[in-house]
Amino acid sequence: MIHFEAVYPDSAWPEYRTLADDAQQIKNLAFIAFKQVVEGTGKGSEWLGWRRILSYPNLEEVQEVKRRANWIREHSDTVVIAGIGGSYLGAKAILQALTNPFTKTNPEILFSGFHMGSKQTAQLLDYLKTPLNGQVRRVHVIVISKSGSTIETAISFRALRIVLKEMYGQGASEHITAITGPEGGKLNGMVEKEGYAKFIIPDDVGGRFSVLTPVGLLPLAVAGVEITTLLDGAVKAYSYYDNKPDTALEYASFRIACYKRGIALDIIGSFEPELNGFSSWIQQLMGESEGKDLKGIFPVGASYSTDLHSLGQIIQEGRRNLMETLLVLDKESANYTIPSDPEAGDDLEYLAGRTLFSVNQSALNGTVKAHSNGGVPVAMITLPELNESSLGAFIYFYELTTAIHCYLLDVNPFDQPGVEAYKLEMRTLLNDASYSS
Repeated sequence: MIHFEAVYPDSAWPEYRTLADDAQQIKNLAFIAFKQVVEGTGKGSEWLGWRRILSYPNLEEVQEVKRRANWIREHSDTVVIAGIGGSYLGAKAILQALTNPFTKTNPEILFSGFHMGSKQTAQLLDYLKTPLNGQVRRVHVIVISKSGSTIETAISFRALRIVLKEMYGQGASEHITAITGPEGGKLNGMVEKEGYAKFIIPDDVGGRFSVLTPVGLLPLAVAGVEITTLLDGAVKAYSYYDNKPDTALEYASFRIACYKRGIALDIIGSFEPELNGFSSWIQQLMGESEGKDLKGIFPVGASYSTDLHSLGQIIQEGRRNLMETLLVLDKESANYTIPSDPEAGDDLEYLAGRTLFSVNQSALNGTVKAHSNGGVPVAMITLPELNESSLGAFIYFYELTTAIHCYLLDVNPFDQPGVEAYKLEMRTLLNDASYSS
């Protein structure tokens, strides 16, 4: 299972001398928050479907997802996932963790609908219309939206629909799969009118908690990920942490203890580039869950050791209002030994024969020591290995910890009322512009 270790600043930082004791005392409150999650007595308990789907896995739906994925794979060379936020971040993170970034998956997986950049949108549409090996490209679109009216995804899907109709005429609907709510909403209306294949986002699962539903499972299965193993890893974690929640309690307690000491930022990073996508997934999961009522720790994604050459200075010697969460691999996922080249003149011969993983681990451990000595509390979250089962457990661990942490803050983990503010202002401006024109 997932391992947590806290590394506290040393005695040179008096404001942190009792941080470990604080976290231990908070752990008793964290257990109460955990019971609220398990018993469904906390705020937003109607949104605990991310636990329900693991307590009673819908194996029939998983098989249907696999069948649809196999069909898409057989009939497509390019698949576009149209979605934003929780509708794509989880699947994208898992794909980044498990696939080779230097080879295209078959079919090729592309993402859209998560921005409104005109240049990239036009470039994507041109790419889809460009023949592949002299033939019309076989494109399939998986559109993911519970409401069907999220403007970024809706605009992208409109553009994609038009391109598909240009390419395939009356057969365009066969090239679209919709993942949306059980009923109602704009996308369901299109499904009924056009006859798109459809999978359901459960009513009791919010977007940022939805990666283990068809939202994440279908795109992952299309890319060749073993979704049964992924789901099984999450199911095992669900059972394990319900009986032995200490790791989740300790991590949530550590973050609350830091928060009570004035910590405002959490730098979430990894020395493994395969895990960088999870920094973005966690950024949404935690930021959108805890950032309410003027509360919460602002999550910031980082890529190490790359960002140590940009953010490292301010982390080491900037304002002491931050903590750090590092995502760690316990085992190397590939063997690469640094070769010997005594004539190179690069002063690296002392590393010859060592694995690059061991050098990277030295960078990790040196960073933890330097940053903690510099007054930065560090949380280390360790995955046993990089595979579907371990990632499934990791996903559930973070979902559970997020819920516990939010209940300790006394906020609803599952709503996001602040997200609607920009949408309202944007719609007002767009409507005003249309009237004035």
